[in-house]
This record gives sequence, C-alpha cells and structure tokens, in this order.
Amino acid sequence: MKQPLAYVHPEAQIADNVVIEPFVTIDKNVVIEAGTRIGSNVSILEGAHIGKNCKIFPGAVIAAIPQDLKFQGEKSIVKIGDNTTIRECVTVNRGTAAKGVTRIGDNCLIMAYAHIAHDCEIGSNCIITNACQLAGEVVVDDFAILGGMSAVHQFVHIGKHVMIQGGSLIGKDVPPYVKAGRLPLAYVGVNSIGLRRREYSNEKINEIQDIYRILYQSGLNNSEAIERIEAEMPASRERDEIILFVRNSKRGIMKGYHQG
Repeated sequence: MKQPLAYVHPEAQIADNVVIEPFVTIDKNVVIEAGTRIGSNVSILEGAHIGKNCKIFPGAVIAAIPQDLKFQGEKSIVKIGDNTTIRECVTVNRGTAAKGVTRIGDNCLIMAYAHIAHDCEIGSNCIITNACQLAGEVVVDDFAILGGMSAVHQFVHIGKHVMIQGGSLIGKDVPPYVKAGRLPLAYVGVNSIGLRRREYSNEKINEIQDIYRILYQSGLNNSEAIERIEAEMPASRERDEIILFVRNSKRGIMKGYHQG
C-alpha cells in the first residue's frame, strides 16, 4: 500500500500488499516481500532485502553503510528473512568486502535500540534484546538469546540455544546450549529450560550437561577435555557440534565459573 507521504524509489521492488506508513524512505536496490509492514520514519537504504511478513517499527534504519573505515563504497547488502520483527530505532548496517552481506534469519526478534554491524550473521529464531550492540562479523546461531544491553566484540561466535545474561561483555566465543553470565563472562550451566521448551528430552539435556562437566569442571584444558569427551561420550549430533565449535573457535571460548 503506497503511502503518499513516504518516499519510495522507483527502482525499489515492493510487493503489492506491503504496508508503508508515513515518512518512510525506501532507496533503490531494495526488495520488500509480501505481507511486510514498514512503520513511520523508517529508513530502508540501498541494498536491503526484507522477507515476507516482517514488522519494522518506527525509527529503524536498515542497510546504512558500515561504520568501518575500511569500507570503500563496495556493493553489499542486508538480507532479512521471513517473519522477523525489528523494533524501534534498531540499526542494521550492510556488509563490507569481508563478506558482502549482513544477514538476519527467519522468526527473529530484534528489540529496540539494538545495533547489528556490518557482516554479522544472525540465525533464525534469535532474540536480540533491547540496546544490544553487535560489532562487525559477529555470528549468532539459531535460537540464541542475548540479554539487554549486552555488547559483543567483533568476530565473536555465539552458539545455538545460548542464553546470555543482560549487561554482558562478550569477548570470547560462547559454545552451544549453555547459559552465560557474570563478569567476566563465564559458563554458568546448560540452558535446560530453553532446551525443554524446544522439546529436548531429559536424557539429551543430561548428555549435554555431562559434556560440559568435562569441558568446564574437570580441571582439564580445552584440548584435553575434548579428547576425554571423544573417548568417554558416545557420538551424537550435540556432542559433535560442541567439539567442532570448540576446535574451530578463533577467539577461544569463554572460561568456566571456577576458573576465575
């Protein structure tokens, strides 16, 4: 529905049933798919691709150029999946030459005043709570929840089904299925409540807890702990995901609570 008080570039590709409220700006090279609603005073700039049935609330800015001094005006995009909600005054910057795309998956909730920097990759079913700040090239896997006012260092990887305490400073990778809190950020247990809500069995949750007891509570270093997990724990999807995450971590994983 074209709003006469909005500016829509003639080259923008807007589905017929998209709702555009007053004072919206939509630039060229923008795609907005069916069922999406764009609130007043939203700016959707060049390179945005927004999926079906999204809700973008007033004041959000999507696909502004990166806040990266290495950016040289290269072509890049923001890709937002279906059924994602972006609340008031969220900013999502487009990619750089590093990856070329900033990506947010399906069914996400990005709460007010959050910032998602260039080349970030947010999975599906994630919740990024109010005023979270994500630096460049952060990866957040499916079903992760970041508590309000958390700050994530560039290049950090946050695993799937993670729950992070509000106000956290996240400078190390956070492996999947855990809760993280305290200062400095540390392992504080398995996200058992979140896993039960997603229909993980008690047996599977116990298996994940046993893995993290070895990793974080056995007194072994990470390499020794991974060797013990492989030797003692039967192969499973969850076991192998944790092992692969730790081995592939470039920044190193966060410490356990007993390690100070």
